Amino acid sequence: MRKESELKRPIVSFIILTNLIFWPLFLLVGTTLMLGLPKIVFDIMLCIASWSSTFAFILLFRKIYPGQSFTTYVKERFKNRLNFSIVTVVVCIQVLLAIVVLVIITSKNDGTSSSLTISSFGMLLYLFFTTLFAGPLGEELGWRGFALNELQKKYSPLRASVTLGFWWGIWHLPVWFTTGFIGVTLIEYIVFFMIAIISISIIITAFYNLNKNLLIPIIIHQLFNFLMVIINGNVIELLKYYAILYFVVAIMLIVLNPKKVLFGKEATKMINGHLH
Repeated sequence: MRKESELKRPIVSFIILTNLIFWPLFLLVGTTLMLGLPKIVFDIMLCIASWSSTFAFILLFRKIYPGQSFTTYVKERFKNRLNFSIVTVVVCIQVLLAIVVLVIITSKNDGTSSSLTISSFGMLLYLFFTTLFAGPLGEELGWRGFALNELQKKYSPLRASVTLGFWWGIWHLPVWFTTGFIGVTLIEYIVFFMIAIISISIIITAFYNLNKNLLIPIIIHQLFNFLMVIINGNVIELLKYYAILYFVVAIMLIVLNPKKVLFGKEATKMINGHLH
């Protein structure tokens, strides 16, 4: 018989602890810049900081799931066979959005500068792996593998994804104030950032519920991060275009509601069936 969780509000505890771990780690990231340390040191510290949600979940695991094995729990998040048709769809959607943004940026600079940040295959690989380790690999087990699944036990997938997207966005708060933006520009950055991240949260939830394998959120998250950093342009503009496009996709998924994975009691029952 499954033991009852020792934590009355595990999601709240997870979010609070994730932030308590992230803030000092992110401070160390900033310290590497102030000390003028090599970029590789900065990237390593950024990777470690981005794993704060996983660290928080590991620390809380025994209180949330008494008597369960953490290793077994992680394996179960990947046990379902990956649906390659779903992978193909999410890849095509995100590549298409990136192409649209690239065309817009290219038309704006009139060919006066490169529209891509990459200059070699080695740099492409470096950006791919740094965005992977400093993003989805460290974040998705906690945010989607745990928090999203738990929220969907009580709420509709749509409500769960919007709620989680909001707190996932707020977790990035220290990053907002190290961008160098101030005033109206900073407000624009935060607004576009939150629109983008909540939209991504909805998209992740829709496709994750169609194929309960944690690789789906990892792939979607990775493609967003990677395809954004390889495009050379004004950060606010890039974020604005991505926010608008991902918001449109999120709305389309809500309207189409594939296999009813975003709405209502039937969807919640279906998700709970996967989880038990």
